[in-house]
Amino acid sequence: MHVCVVVPSFQAQASLASVLADLLALDGIGPKDVLVVDDGSTDATVEIARRSGVRVISHTINRGKGAALRTGLAEARQLGYAAALTVDADGQHPATAARVVLDASDDPNDLVLGVRDLASAHAPRSNQLSNRFSNLVISGFAMRRLQDTQCGLRRYPVAATLSLGCKAEGYAFEAEVLLRATAAGVPVLQVPVDVYYPPENERITHFDSVRDPARIVATVLRTMADIHVLRTSPRSVQRVVTTEHGTVRSVAAE
Repeated sequence: MHVCVVVPSFQAQASLASVLADLLALDGIGPKDVLVVDDGSTDATVEIARRSGVRVISHTINRGKGAALRTGLAEARQLGYAAALTVDADGQHPATAARVVLDASDDPNDLVLGVRDLASAHAPRSNQLSNRFSNLVISGFAMRRLQDTQCGLRRYPVAATLSLGCKAEGYAFEAEVLLRATAAGVPVLQVPVDVYYPPENERITHFDSVRDPARIVATVLRTMADIHVLRTSPRSVQRVVTTEHGTVRSVAAE
């Protein structure tokens, strides 16, 4: 499988070097297979990424995690990758967990979700409650059980994901892409993975506990409205199909 690794990064100078070193130790992953998307950082994020020899793409301003992921996926498509593993830059996802997600399926058209055990990992109580709520709500809308809707460790089918038309710029992207993928019939696999939460005084997060959940809720509602329109308007419905050459494209339903 032709797969790359996309690392969305913002103000990640404290953790990025170790994250990249960990990833580059994986069999089959070389520096040119790793795409760091710098989302408008003002610290040494870009310099650290360049020193590691990986590919670096920069946003001139901070646009949000979803925008960074879309940029990385678009670059992956340009480079000819069939699948892209996404890994957060904060060090929560060890290479052993990345390997589990990479190897979960031989089919590059599968969307693979890492599923964390937040309680065992001693994640903050607020994170555990937020994740449970998100799982419940998004599973209800998707009409299937999704065990970890907020984990950034995923393997995306590049062409199929880009064809979904996701719009969210921030953290809401990861909820939106699940809703659109399940509605489009993209196969979704879920695999348990380890996660590392550093001591509280060392944790770095850019997630706003008030603003970002509100944006996620708004995105979920807008996405479900879009999906409803697509399902009920024959001329607008899009479905993802695999061609005889193995490429994925979106076509109008009959």
